[in-house]
Amino acid sequence: MTPMAPPESRFAFVVVVARRARQLQTGSRPLIDTSRLRKHTRIAREELVKGLLDFELPVMPQTAEEKETKRRKG
Repeated sequence: MTPMAPPESRFAFVVVVARRARQLQTGSRPLIDTSRLRKHTRIAREELVKGLLDFELPVMPQTAEEKETKRRKG
């Protein structure tokens, strides 16, 4: 498995960490040694920074110009 780089956007970074933390809270096993980490959010953050998580970022919203062009065509 090739490590994935964390998202460049701070917002996307937080979203990925939050989703992984939710998985950990519902019983998923951590991908790292958790002997020194207790909080799910910290575990999720470390997993993401180390490139252990696979994730897909949502499609970015269209610009106003693209929306207008699409509206005229449709």
